[in-house]
Amino acid sequence: MILPCAFCAHGESRPSMASNMTHARIVSLHIGRIAPLGPDGEPSAFVKAVVTHPVTVGTLGLAGDEHADPSVHGGPEKAVYAYGADHYAAWAAEHPEHAPLFVPGSLGENLAISAMVESDLCVGDVHQIGSTRLQVCQPRQPCFKFALRFNDKHLPKAMVRNGRAGWYYRVLQTGVIAPGDDVHLIDRPNPGFPFTRLVALVSLGRAAPEELAQLAEMPGLASDWRAMARDLLGSA
Repeated sequence: MILPCAFCAHGESRPSMASNMTHARIVSLHIGRIAPLGPDGEPSAFVKAVVTHPVTVGTLGLAGDEHADPSVHGGPEKAVYAYGADHYAAWAAEHPEHAPLFVPGSLGENLAISAMVESDLCVGDVHQIGSTRLQVCQPRQPCFKFALRFNDKHLPKAMVRNGRAGWYYRVLQTGVIAPGDDVHLIDRPNPGFPFTRLVALVSLGRAAPEELAQLAEMPGLASDWRAMARDLLGSA
């Protein structure tokens, strides 16, 4: 079954609670203010500023972080955008013309996290960071503002191909986080569903009916993804 922009079965390893990511930590925090972006002055908060002090995290994200288009950015299930800091070097190597720009905060992320990438996660993982509890609920799907940020229309498609999309957290427990905070895995409700299978939606878009049924009821997965799975399962 071929599904438009849907889900993919992908032969990734299946992380367990044993992979506790004890060395994962916040490299830097970032918040963005709405400002003109690109040659036509598109309103966007894509460009983020580094925050060196502790930040309060509410149900809608980091205090002071703005969203120009709430219909597609922000909200409870896109409250905090996190990115694996280990990816910046790969971007710089693949796109040397932009190498100086590939630094923490350059991709619109709120959290740059060391020693953690998509393959370390499962859908619905709950992380303790500072006094917050955050849940991995969906991957990023890059939009045209990524291209505007770097003045390169090819970069969004490159992110789809390489799978280095980062992930969104929903906030289960509000609190405070700070640069240098450790990231602790405290719950893994879906150990049999690696996050990389969800990331693969943007490249392959294939799912079996049994996978759609699983996703439709998956705890921790963003509600719009569960609804999409139910709709696709019904049409199938």
